[in-house]
Amino acid sequence: MKDINNHKGLNSIWTDSLARNLQPDSNALVDHLRIVHQEHTGFTEVCASSCRDENGLNSYEWLAELVPNNERLRVLDLACGSGPLLKILFDNNKNLKLKGIDMCPEELELAKARLVDSGASLFESKAQNLSVIDDNSIDIVLCHWALTLMDPIAPVLNEIKRVLTSKGRFAALVDGPMNAAPGYKEVHDLIYSYVQEEIPNYGEIDLGDPRVRGSESLNNLVRKAFPKSNIVIETNVVSMKGPVTQVAEITAGFFYASFILKPEKKKLMLASLTKLLAIFKKSADAEKQGQFSMPISRVLVMLDSK
Repeated sequence: MKDINNHKGLNSIWTDSLARNLQPDSNALVDHLRIVHQEHTGFTEVCASSCRDENGLNSYEWLAELVPNNERLRVLDLACGSGPLLKILFDNNKNLKLKGIDMCPEELELAKARLVDSGASLFESKAQNLSVIDDNSIDIVLCHWALTLMDPIAPVLNEIKRVLTSKGRFAALVDGPMNAAPGYKEVHDLIYSYVQEEIPNYGEIDLGDPRVRGSESLNNLVRKAFPKSNIVIETNVVSMKGPVTQVAEITAGFFYASFILKPEKKKLMLASLTKLLAIFKKSADAEKQGQFSMPISRVLVMLDSK
């Protein structure tokens, strides 16, 4: 994986549009996401794998637990990235027939190396066009923290519905409510404040469809695509602890906004973030520790509900 905190600041059609007070379109979004993942391949899993809930599960494992470990099922990981979820699924059940789709070839190269003995099939494609997957050929579609970045979202949900069997399942890991995790909003606002010094209206327009970021709006969105299904949305909190400078760097590296900052601005932001995440210890000799918590939600769609 490349150094997630060593860069010159990211420029894309998306950031250029925001800087000129223009509305970025879906092509600008794709351009922005591709640049981030080309320059910082594998960054998502660094933080996602480090943060765990009260049962010791990270977000990949929390999503993967919805897949039975004793059945021969066909599972598609949508926006599979570097393949951590597919690897967990394979380790849990060698009988699964796994497929992964991502629009970034650099991420897929990491996934290919990681899954060399798994038999997983990997495809380069956008989520709005899953033509490489046959109708009614998938038992379970999973999507880890990518649904929030997709726009337009309706074609994605329609494609998921097309490839699923009549008794299929769709489950996605998305952002949870900000107030569900202590201190998360403060971290979010701190990072965004530094970006907004460069691009004042950054954050006013979300990456992806904002309806995915709220439980009620997400439920309504999914209900429209899957009208006869049973939909369950659960919220969880995952956290990480460790040396505070390390925690701050991993935390910052999880936010797309941080990649926009130039090195000098990034250094100032990390210093502020380190102070915010620090856990005070009684012993002055102990290495300063830090903690970061973030909210996550898991949406499960069951198509065979009456």
